[in-house]
Amino acid sequence: MLNLCANISMLFNELPFLQRYQAAADAGFVGVECLFPYDFSIEEVSSAIRLSGMRQVLINTSAGGWHKGDRGMACDASRRSEFERSVRQALQYAAPMGNPLVHVMAGLVPDGVTLEAAEAVYVSNMRWAAGEAKCVGVGLTMEAINPIDMPNYMLSNQAQALRLCKVIGASNVGVQFDFFHCQKFEGNALAQFEQLLPYIFHVQIAGVPERHEPNTGVLDYGPVLDVIDASEYSGYVACEYQPKTTTLEGLDWMTSLPSQTREAR
Repeated sequence: MLNLCANISMLFNELPFLQRYQAAADAGFVGVECLFPYDFSIEEVSSAIRLSGMRQVLINTSAGGWHKGDRGMACDASRRSEFERSVRQALQYAAPMGNPLVHVMAGLVPDGVTLEAAEAVYVSNMRWAAGEAKCVGVGLTMEAINPIDMPNYMLSNQAQALRLCKVIGASNVGVQFDFFHCQKFEGNALAQFEQLLPYIFHVQIAGVPERHEPNTGVLDYGPVLDVIDASEYSGYVACEYQPKTTTLEGLDWMTSLPSQTREAR
């Protein structure tokens, strides 16, 4: 029994954002995640959560100027103050939203900076963020994003994510394991999931390589979802994909699954 969560930044985008909470509930999801809720007030988002009965599972910290190419600030020493503001903003939203996980976006490696130096800044910033988040009972995630789709992103593979998670060494920091990103760039996503399992806080899925519905592409999600369901992982499986047509037309893949209404522990 899988806890399926809808990424409402990608799904149900036929509707205004705040209406997507109820649409996800009506479609049978048991939770939602989104990238950036910050275009709406805390009160507006909290009301949509409450009225829909949905659980907010995860939000991202601000990426900075997304349309200018920013993808987070956690590895950029020159943007420490901006990074801290983004974490405080996310934590301010998290409490009334039910304390979802917060994905702290690593960001692009700054020009003229080595990967090793960027990692050191990231570790320092994540340790600070972990302390802030622990005070309000929030967990943080770190996600490896494939460099095919996001070149120069600091965190690009699962071994790196695991290594840095161990170096950060905070009990409230874990890996956000995205099968799409892992399989597209590295392959062997299921084996890597099993290897990282003790450190995984959150799971995301999408078809590979085009990021459409999970029943499209080269990765067979039948065995993947069976392994997740049988594993010790008790969190949510987030559907973070771009529908080929409309969201509802693409949800047929869910009908073959066992009941996904188990409450996450």
